[in-house]
Amino acid sequence: MKKDKIRVAVLFGGKSAEHEVSIQSAKNVFQSLDKNKYEPILIGIDKHGVWHQLPETYLLSSAFMQKKSLMDGDEVSLISGRNSLVSSSENKSASIDVVFPVLHGTFGEDGTIQGLLKLANIPFVGSGVLGSAIGMDKDVMKRLLRDAGLPIAKFLVFRKGENVSFNEIKSELGLPFFVKPANLGSSVGIAKVKGQKEFEKAIIEAFSYDTKIIIEQYVNCQEIECSVLGNERPIASTPGEIIPKNEFYDYSAKYEENGMQLKIPAELSREKIKEVQDVAIKVFSVLELEGMARIDFFLDKDTGELYVNEANTIPGFTNMSVYPKLWEASGISNQKLVDKLITLAIESHQKQQHLKTSL
Repeated sequence: MKKDKIRVAVLFGGKSAEHEVSIQSAKNVFQSLDKNKYEPILIGIDKHGVWHQLPETYLLSSAFMQKKSLMDGDEVSLISGRNSLVSSSENKSASIDVVFPVLHGTFGEDGTIQGLLKLANIPFVGSGVLGSAIGMDKDVMKRLLRDAGLPIAKFLVFRKGENVSFNEIKSELGLPFFVKPANLGSSVGIAKVKGQKEFEKAIIEAFSYDTKIIIEQYVNCQEIECSVLGNERPIASTPGEIIPKNEFYDYSAKYEENGMQLKIPAELSREKIKEVQDVAIKVFSVLELEGMARIDFFLDKDTGELYVNEANTIPGFTNMSVYPKLWEASGISNQKLVDKLITLAIESHQKQQHLKTSL
């Protein structure tokens, strides 16, 4: 390959319950890279946290669909300050220009990998440490949105070891309500609770993924999603509506074929579409996000009121995922979208380089 190509390290897998989804997203990102402009370097992180450099054929074969181990690749380490990866087995290094993290969930979307890349002084796609951490923690996110005057549904937060009373929650939020781990995505560990028996099971399940859980009021709603792209001057996509096959938009509805119907554009008035887009951009700003995010909304079917549900800082990038589909419907192809995200990452990094680091 020509040396003038931009070397993009696509980082995927990771120590998360969303490990398999991340691999699917990485395949779509890899296929969307313009190979005339970019040289991809595939880095898979196994479930023990070890980094492995993999051949391009890994994501193009059917082997990864059969959950082939990432450990088949050479172990590599990031060399801080040198923008390179070194192989432990061959003692060879490969320089990189920018990292495209496609790591969903904990240890990838929560600011941890972003902090490592910042210390290494390597440009990376997406939000920085602060925005990523905020976007991952549903409790902190909702408090910031509430304090900014943005509409959110009622919620309660509990930590492991605290008394979680079904009757008190029922009195506060009504029935049904949702129980979720505070720090996770892809609807992993989420349950819709209609009674005492379901409640006890849901609490145990949510606490198995996180030490903090969030319990949210149920809203009889249309589920509306909007993609945001940019840094200081972000733009919002055409909104779409999610119609899940199951009772709510759970993991299987997101990632199984025909698990949900995505209506693009959502059946909304012009005024409501503009409201969704304006609020999505405001959420992006309030939460200190960069690069990309998918903002999820509840539109109350009874009152017409719009509620912010959450922001996803590394949204799904699979061939079924909403984030790229909304941009495609808005006139930005997958290839252009990936190209723009990498450009935004490099621009953000270059601006940071002009800041003073000493007196």
